[in-house]
Amino acid sequence: MSDYGLFLSFNNQQEVFRFPVNPERIEVKDGSEGKSYTVAGLGEINAILYPKLTEISFESFFPGRTYPFVNTSKDKLKLPIDYVNTIKGWMESRRPVRFVMTGLVPDPLSGTDSGNVVRAMKSFGINMAASIESFSWNTMSGSPEDIEFSITLKRYVFYGARKVVPAKDSKAAAVKTKERPDDRKKPNSYTVAKGDTLWSIAQKLLGSGSRHTEIQKLNGIKDHEVRKLAVSRVLKIP
Repeated sequence: MSDYGLFLSFNNQQEVFRFPVNPERIEVKDGSEGKSYTVAGLGEINAILYPKLTEISFESFFPGRTYPFVNTSKDKLKLPIDYVNTIKGWMESRRPVRFVMTGLVPDPLSGTDSGNVVRAMKSFGINMAASIESFSWNTMSGSPEDIEFSITLKRYVFYGARKVVPAKDSKAAAVKTKERPDDRKKPNSYTVAKGDTLWSIAQKLLGSGSRHTEIQKLNGIKDHEVRKLAVSRVLKIP
């Protein structure tokens, strides 16, 4: 890589620092939770599931003095132990940080001058919320004022409970639990009580008042008798 920078921030960039020495190598790990199964007649099959969270790992050191290759200005360069304590404090907060890597790399499609000099550069970058999965450090034997470290970050996905709002349209009615069917035996006769009408009897016993004409025809009830049924009269029910 020709020129790039690595930044770590906390609490919406209220605290932020740039790693003062770029690592020689950055490992980015992606994967999935795929599983294999053995199926009769087919053999082994692979089920592709959701991808796993991206992990980024690298090693570098926090310098105790300003080396020529340090990419942080002298006035912003912290003491090595201050970088360590800052990262440890963020880990103890149990809250995510934000990792940003940005810079330029040679663009192979831009052509070359004299066959070996790339004419143009293209930008690249990573910007993600992350959890600090591991962080280890120790003093360097050759340079005791420096602290070397290794760190692993994992992409963090924000989540939370969502409020369920009841639907008010016809689709909501369709998902209601079906009523249990009425398996009781239907009566084949009914004794008229005070206040009964053919409509109310049909509604109660047949499920619809409009079926009152069926009861009228079955029992030979004349039209002038419909308005006032004789109490205690036994009616046949279709």
